[in-house]
Amino acid sequence: MTADVNLAQLRALIAVADTGSFGAAADELGISQSAVSHAVAALERALDAPVLLRGTPSRPTPLGRQVLPHARTAVAAAAAVRTVATQHTGGLTGTVRLAAPTTVCQALLPGLLRDWKAAYPQLTVRVFEGEDAELATWLEAGTVDAAVLVDAGPPQPGAVPLGADSMHALLRRDHPLAGQETVHVTELEDDDFLLSEGGCERHIREAYRRAGTRFTPRHRIRDLNTLIGMVNAGVGVSVMPALALTMLPADCVLVPIRPAVHRTLTLTGPAGRPWTPAVSGLLAGLASMNKGADRITGNGVGRDPRPSKALAVSPS
Repeated sequence: MTADVNLAQLRALIAVADTGSFGAAADELGISQSAVSHAVAALERALDAPVLLRGTPSRPTPLGRQVLPHARTAVAAAAAVRTVATQHTGGLTGTVRLAAPTTVCQALLPGLLRDWKAAYPQLTVRVFEGEDAELATWLEAGTVDAAVLVDAGPPQPGAVPLGADSMHALLRRDHPLAGQETVHVTELEDDDFLLSEGGCERHIREAYRRAGTRFTPRHRIRDLNTLIGMVNAGVGVSVMPALALTMLPADCVLVPIRPAVHRTLTLTGPAGRPWTPAVSGLLAGLASMNKGADRITGNGVGRDPRPSKALAVSPS
């Protein structure tokens, strides 16, 4: 090693590794692409070895993969020092990278982001949308600082339960079952079933297991908006969480299923390393605002907005 490694070099390495390109890394860091290139080159000179393979996408070398966890720790520690100093004089500052499932990003995060912006004007929260299975991996790898996890088990100290999100049948408004108070999963067998691969499959299979009937989806759809569009077009039916209500077109409704199944949502920091002061402060503030409230029903999604038990958006 011929020179010292600095935080700017480590931030450049992390940004390129996370985004896959020098241009996207520059946008994320708010600097020029040439500045990112110079920082990575300086890091490689300091380490006497390449840390990135240039290409489309750019990706870490074996050395780069080994360096990345330490780089994330160093950058996070520096941010924590700044946050501690700011907290000493009052307020939260810095950036919190927050990961959440699609339905949470659609239904819960807009309100939370507004509350946080008002309460902590010096704090930036960056949202990363992901599938259920990805979120815990991102959190423990240091790609994000906090995440809304699904069925996370016993919560860590400081974690904030957001509530229980029940599973509903997704139907067209003119479907024969749309006016029922609840739908037994066996009643869906006459329609083609569209399965979302975004993370709720295990909850759906559990409902069918409890019902003692075989689950045979006809279509597997990765994108939730595509699935909703196909149901809206009359291709079939599906099952999804109540938080998906905010994503529905006017011609679709959600009806609670039997047997009842739900997922629990928890906002938390990583289990394998200390939380940054910004994450700790953000979650402590949210816990104080919640005061035991279920943010799902508090958002109006878990309540029935009409006399019918079906959940639906108002027709345009």
